[in-house]
Amino acid sequence: MPRQARIDIPGALHHIICRGIERREIFCDDHDRDNFLSRLVEITTITSTRCFAWALIPNHFHLLLETGLIPISLLMQKLLTGYATAFNLRHNRHGHLFQNRYKSILCQEETYLLELVRYIHLNPLRAGIISSIEALRDYRYCGHGCLLGKIPDLESWMESRQVLGHFGNSLKESRRAYEAFVLDGVAKGPRADLTGGGLLRSAGGWRELHSAREAGIFLHNDERILGDSDFVDSALQIAEEDLERKSWYRREEVDLQQVIAVVAKAMGMERAEVCAVGKQPQHVQARSLLCYWAVREIGLTETSMAKFLGLSQPAVSQAVERGERLATERGWALRDLLQRNL
Repeated sequence: MPRQARIDIPGALHHIICRGIERREIFCDDHDRDNFLSRLVEITTITSTRCFAWALIPNHFHLLLETGLIPISLLMQKLLTGYATAFNLRHNRHGHLFQNRYKSILCQEETYLLELVRYIHLNPLRAGIISSIEALRDYRYCGHGCLLGKIPDLESWMESRQVLGHFGNSLKESRRAYEAFVLDGVAKGPRADLTGGGLLRSAGGWRELHSAREAGIFLHNDERILGDSDFVDSALQIAEEDLERKSWYRREEVDLQQVIAVVAKAMGMERAEVCAVGKQPQHVQARSLLCYWAVREIGLTETSMAKFLGLSQPAVSQAVERGERLATERGWALRDLLQRNL
């Protein structure tokens, strides 16, 4: 059975689980962990990807991320490729470091944010890496200590204020309540419904699933999603629309030169001017629109666009964001503009 495509929606919350190949260690020591962490901080900062929770375990890691300027799949590709290369060089090894396919679960934020933060931050304790809930406070390689102010250099990187804002008005009060919430989770044990697949996950756990069945309610489900039936429906509809749109581009064999032509006509420019170097507002807008449509619509990579335009990859990421705002403000849709010319 073919693998299902990952679902990603702008601003969506994702619980990501990535394991070493054959469950081997991917972090041998603090040097490896610091290397991975520095890469994670850098790439999430550059792409405005928000991190709510994280934990590094010797043979896997957990992340709770909100999609920023680039799709989560592209962010993970950059993160895993860069780290695996550095790890192999340092440890004089060859071949794959990670399982070929990491797990990415689209999550309903208002319902599951805090449960996922607690679940992820308790992983080092449940894995036996640290011996007690008290030791978890000072464990550097988990977001729990960041939320409690024990890891100052990472506290501002995490979305600490948003998480703690659910627990009280003052910082001291919210940290105390948050820690009590995490402690309560120790006694409750593991939550299989937060990582398991299919209907159990989509329904939000056994209690919700049982209640729905008693009421004779059929819940829509998908193993890639954690949320109620309405959330699953909405996510799948958006994903289906995105897939249909990209399939249309492939069927019509839309390429970069056609996109350049559309940008030129929309901006009232010559084609050669669209890719011209310069900081004039019209040129910046044209390049931004081109990057947005090329990356988000027809599926070119930011790296390929950076090479084509002679820009850095972060510059293309920023251009994609500007292009999206411009297209939205002016009501321009690439497919509609292309269809007028076909």
